[in-house]
Amino acid sequence: MHLRSSPPGGVKTRRRPHPAQVVAGGFAGTILIGTALLLLPIAKAGAGGATFLEAIFTATSAVCVTGLTVVDTATYWTPFGQVVILLLIQVGGFGIMTFASVVGLTIARKMSLRSRINAASEIKSVGLEDVKGLVRGVVVMSLAIEFAVALILSLRFLTGYGEPVGRAIWLGVFHSVSSFNNAGFALFSDNLISFATDPFVCLPIAFAVILGGIGFPVIVQLRKHLRSPLLWNMNTRIVLAATITLLVAGTVYLTAVEWSNPATLGPLVWQDKILVGFFQSVQARTAGFNSVDTGAMDSASLLGLDVLMLIGGGPAGTAGGIKVTTFAVLFFILLAEVRGEVSVNVFGKRLSRAVHRQAIAIVLLAVGVVVISTAALMLLTDISLDRLLFESISAFGTVGLSTGITAGLPAAGQVILMLLMFIGRLGPVALASALALRQRRSTYELPKERPIIG
Repeated sequence: MHLRSSPPGGVKTRRRPHPAQVVAGGFAGTILIGTALLLLPIAKAGAGGATFLEAIFTATSAVCVTGLTVVDTATYWTPFGQVVILLLIQVGGFGIMTFASVVGLTIARKMSLRSRINAASEIKSVGLEDVKGLVRGVVVMSLAIEFAVALILSLRFLTGYGEPVGRAIWLGVFHSVSSFNNAGFALFSDNLISFATDPFVCLPIAFAVILGGIGFPVIVQLRKHLRSPLLWNMNTRIVLAATITLLVAGTVYLTAVEWSNPATLGPLVWQDKILVGFFQSVQARTAGFNSVDTGAMDSASLLGLDVLMLIGGGPAGTAGGIKVTTFAVLFFILLAEVRGEVSVNVFGKRLSRAVHRQAIAIVLLAVGVVVISTAALMLLTDISLDRLLFESISAFGTVGLSTGITAGLPAAGQVILMLLMFIGRLGPVALASALALRQRRSTYELPKERPIIG
């Protein structure tokens, strides 16, 4: 039996942290920095400063690109505070390790092997050799899309609503960054309800949300092979197919359920109803802007939004949730079982059994976290189950949609939502890896036996 020899002199080598631990630590550190900045008196409008809970909740929501708030972003924070929130959203959307890699590339013009491993872990790159180019591509594409959307929105606020030039540009930039990063923060007290029927505001924001939500690897591949679908890999095909399916299904479902609701779509003409239904379907994937009062929606609509929020968007992007690829893998596993097939085949390729286990683990962990958190909130408040479940899924999926109960929750309830946002941004599996001290490898296998299923 081969034994690993100790280093000369009996000196123990320093154990390097797992990349997932570095990512988790980076997010936590950025949240603390943001909290400190938001605690400054200059960050809050009026006398005094924000409370610690208000500051850390807002910072967590911004870094985790969620959008849940306990105070009104438009009136509670000063321009300085809003700039801090914007920067936290941008850094959180890029990803802490991606952002750090960009700084390193700018200063040293190179990336160390450890930096490549950490960045690859966060953006889920398939190989270390392409991390440097992918990081650059992520930044360039993000800024290009944000600039284009900001330009459209600024012109609309300037010409359509008579905003001063400086204010119009600020509104365009803030909502562009917030939408592409799927954050859902808005500089209007009613979020985007005042613009519910304005396609020149809603559609650019929805377009940015979709692009940010499908994931950077998909955007990169579409940029290279947009007219050659045969060259798309399985990830791109699954993400695009699932995204289109869920957007259409969500639009149809929400529009149909809310069609006659006097508090939401009822007073609108049919064209505006479709626009609002589409916009809300997009936001559940997981941006968190709302153009109607979410708290006034039918319980059936809230349930539909729960499903969309839990599924989320594409991997290695700015969206949250369990990801459409995870949902699709479970669907194809179910389809294979129904058909009695031995292997799971997707778009002419066979799925690895390791992918099966990962998908099942992610879903079970996600459901467990949401159920436990919802139960804890039920013990702390007298709010109905459907609203507490909605808030929990919104936080875990880093969505930001709310029925209006977040600000009224007790401090313990808001701490639970903060933990959900942090866990949801990093992903259940990534967080478990970050907290694990080491990976265990079994040196033997037990005999097989099958229990009765069903």
